[in-house]
Amino acid sequence: MAKLTFLGAAGCVTGSKHLVEANGKRLLIDCGLFQGERELRQRNWESFPVDPASIDWVILTHAHIDHTGYLPRLVAEGFRGPILANAATFELCQILLRDSAHLQEEDALYAAKKGYSRHKPPLPLYTVAEAEEALTRFQTIPRSGPFRISKEFSICLYDAGHILGSSIIEMTISENGKTTVVVFTGDLGRYSQPILKDPQPVRHADYLVAESTYGDRDHPVDARYDQLADAVNRAADRGGVIVVPAFAVGRTQTLLYVLRQLEDEIRIPRLPTYLDSPMAISVTDLYEKHREDHDLVFRTEEQQGIDPLNCHEVHMTRSVEESKQINALKSPCIILSASGMASGGRVVHHLIHRLPDSRNLVMLVGYQAEGTPGRALLNGTRSLRLHGEQVSVRAEVVDLPQFSAHADRTEMERWLGNFEAPPKRMFLVHGEVGGASALEKTLTEKFHWPMKVAEYRETVELL
Repeated sequence: MAKLTFLGAAGCVTGSKHLVEANGKRLLIDCGLFQGERELRQRNWESFPVDPASIDWVILTHAHIDHTGYLPRLVAEGFRGPILANAATFELCQILLRDSAHLQEEDALYAAKKGYSRHKPPLPLYTVAEAEEALTRFQTIPRSGPFRISKEFSICLYDAGHILGSSIIEMTISENGKTTVVVFTGDLGRYSQPILKDPQPVRHADYLVAESTYGDRDHPVDARYDQLADAVNRAADRGGVIVVPAFAVGRTQTLLYVLRQLEDEIRIPRLPTYLDSPMAISVTDLYEKHREDHDLVFRTEEQQGIDPLNCHEVHMTRSVEESKQINALKSPCIILSASGMASGGRVVHHLIHRLPDSRNLVMLVGYQAEGTPGRALLNGTRSLRLHGEQVSVRAEVVDLPQFSAHADRTEMERWLGNFEAPPKRMFLVHGEVGGASALEKTLTEKFHWPMKVAEYRETVELL
């Protein structure tokens, strides 16, 4: 009998891993890093719950690190099968996995230098060489339409509208003459957002595994760019610098697009904008390359000769030296830098430098997981420990949840409304307990479907 086991993103937002078993074969949907609280991050260092060598395939919904960042570790521990992904996701993973490994090596060296790690010596979770080895296992699959993996598993991908290449996976499991359809939303995107197409509808599933990141709330919908424009103008008027911890994939490109619009409409000044993330720079190039994911408005602007992903005074800073030179800037500017939860990367150095000055402003534009510096800033902390030192928080902190790339409660209801019949059961994943439980209550009242919040390491039989 086919089985489904939740090995991550169950009871939390990160570490997405869902294991499907049928006829003695094992297929893993996503293979992400746990992020946030120390207890979650510790899971990355523990032995994988099943023998990696026993897994036959991995298939990816999209490239974000909480869905792909454990792949080098999985391969290092013995996985030898193919990693299946569409072309855009594969190209993004070439950037993200190398960068993730590089940052981990860099952070381990920095921790050793500063002496703030409990481990002697501090080690990276995996190395650049191990990331390179994982990338050799990738096999590209079609962006849409049916694809047969084996006699047990066939899939069809639909646009998820979350980031470039993001997909909803409709999986048909064949075993003992019976077929079962399981749909995995991955990270479901939003409707009427810049750049990307809307999430595609799916009509049928025997079982549905759906995200619940924003299950307890709706994103602001009225005048969604007003708050951004007001924040930029406030900081500029007082001579401050704006630091934006932004995910290199998706959020950075959306912000570049919106900032360009606001400049063209003369709603904000044309400030020097520093894209201080080699990864985000490379990803932005991919966003312009993969036009199959672009919505009609974005394609029309490109056809008119507009470069919609460039502000009027944008500076791409790839080198470490260029990044350090930004610290010397005293006049208003915008710094876009990863990571989006301020848990690593160059943005941490910018925060150390800018947080103590009340003229400056930090803009939070995405989900901030529990235990991350971004969540601490969101919760109003007045002091933050970064790279082993205590940093005073005097800068203004602004939360802009309307820039989230995840469907909110109402958008989830809208997407689910496309199903022609209720699934046998629906499982909620990729959400903190409060958000997932709230969505379970809302959807049960609206649709009356059998559903539950998935539990970590829980196994269910797909009858």
